[in-house]
Amino acid sequence: MLDIRPLRSSTFRHLAAGYWVNELGNWFGEIALAILVYDRTRSPLATATLFVMLRFLPALLAPLLTVRIESLPPRAALPCLYLLEGLFFGGMAFLVHHFTLPGLLGLSALDGMLAITAKALTRGISANWLLKRDLLRQGNAILNLGTMVSMAAGPALAGAAVAWKGASTALVVDGATFVATAAIIATASGLSLEIDREAGFSGRVRTGLEVLRSYSAVRRLLVAVAFVFLLGSIPVPIEVVFAKQTLHAGDRGYGLLLGAWGVGMVAGGAGFAAFTQVRLMRVLAAGTVLALLGYIGLALSPTLAVACLFSALGGTGNGAGWIAAVTAIQERIPVTTLSAVMSVLEGISQLMPVVGFIVGGAITAATSPRDAYAVSAAGVALVVLAIALRPIDRARLSPVAQDPATVADINGCTPKEGCNASVNTQELMPTARTLTVTDL
Repeated sequence: MLDIRPLRSSTFRHLAAGYWVNELGNWFGEIALAILVYDRTRSPLATATLFVMLRFLPALLAPLLTVRIESLPPRAALPCLYLLEGLFFGGMAFLVHHFTLPGLLGLSALDGMLAITAKALTRGISANWLLKRDLLRQGNAILNLGTMVSMAAGPALAGAAVAWKGASTALVVDGATFVATAAIIATASGLSLEIDREAGFSGRVRTGLEVLRSYSAVRRLLVAVAFVFLLGSIPVPIEVVFAKQTLHAGDRGYGLLLGAWGVGMVAGGAGFAAFTQVRLMRVLAAGTVLALLGYIGLALSPTLAVACLFSALGGTGNGAGWIAAVTAIQERIPVTTLSAVMSVLEGISQLMPVVGFIVGGAITAATSPRDAYAVSAAGVALVVLAIALRPIDRARLSPVAQDPATVADINGCTPKEGCNASVNTQELMPTARTLTVTDL
C-alpha cells in the first residue's frame, strides 16, 4: 500500500508537483522538436543530431554546472533554471516560423544542460529532505509513480498537440510548464541542500569524484545502470519498423506497442510503492529480470497482442528497477554529494540511450528489428549474470540527523504533544549503518 506520509508536508508536495509538471512538459518539447526538425529537413541525420544536442553534450557538462549552482539558495536557483528553460523554448517556438537548424540545435543543447542540472538538484533536495525523516523510499516511490504516469501520457498528449495546432503550440505549452514549475518551487518552503561550502567548487568536484572512486557499490550501480540504459535503448529507434513491417500492425499497432510499455512502467512504479518492505537490491534484480524477459518476448513475438503483453512486462521492470537503483545510490552516498552524484546519474540516463539508438539503428539496417531486441536481451542477460556472480552487497550510508521537530513535521504533531511512539531518543540521533549481503 502506498505510504503517503511524505505528502503531508507542503515542502515535498511542492517538489513532487514541480517534478511531475516538468516531466510532462519535457515530452512536449522533445516530441515537438523531433517532428519539427524532420518535417523541415527530411533528414534522419538532422533528427539524430537534435537528440545528440539534447542529450549527449549536455550530459558531459551538466555535472560541473550542478556543482557550481548547488551552493546557491535552492528556492532561488531552481526557479531561475526553469525560467531559463522556458525562455529557451520560447525561442524555439519563434524559430518554428523563422527556421534555422543551427540556432535550434544550439538552444536544444543549452536547454539539455539546464534540464539535467534542474532534475539533479531537485532529486538532491528531495532526497536530503526525505533522508532526514527516514522516508527516502516512500518519497521516491511517490515521485516515481507520478513520473511514470507523465512518461506514459506525455508522448501521446504531445503528439496530439502537434497534430492539432503544430509544433509551435507544443513548444509554447512546454515553455508554460517551465514557468508553472518555477512558480511551484518558488512558493515552497523548507528547501535545503547540504554541501561542503568550505571546499569550494573545485573541492566539491574532487569530493564527488572521490565518492565514485571509493564507494565501490555506488560505482558498480552506476556502471550497471549505464549498461542497462544503453542495452535497453537499442530497440527504441526501431520499434516503429518492428510494429509496422515485422508485425504488420500499422501506425495504430506502433501506438499500442509504446502504450503497453508505458502502462507497464506505471504498474512497476505502483509495485515499488506498494511493496516498500522488499529490499532494494531484490527489487532492482527483479525489475532487471522482468525487463530481460520483456526483450526476449518481443524478439520472439508472432503477433501484436503477444508483443504488447511482453512490452508491458518489460515496462513493469523498467518502472520498478529504475527507482530502486536511484534510491539505492542515494542511500549509499554522503548527503553533501547528493546533487553532484544525481547529476552523473541523470547524465547517464541521457547519454547512454544515444549510444543505444545508434547501435539499434545499425543492427536493424544490417539484419532485422527482431535481432535488435535479441541483442538487447542478450546484453541485459550478461548484466544480470555479472551482478549475480558478484553481488553489489556492501556500502556505508551517510549519517543522517533527525530531530524532534523533524519527526513532528512528518507525523502532524508537535514535540510537546508526543509523536509516534516508535520514535525514541536513539532514533533521533545521527546514525550510520553498513549494508551487507543480507540487504540483497
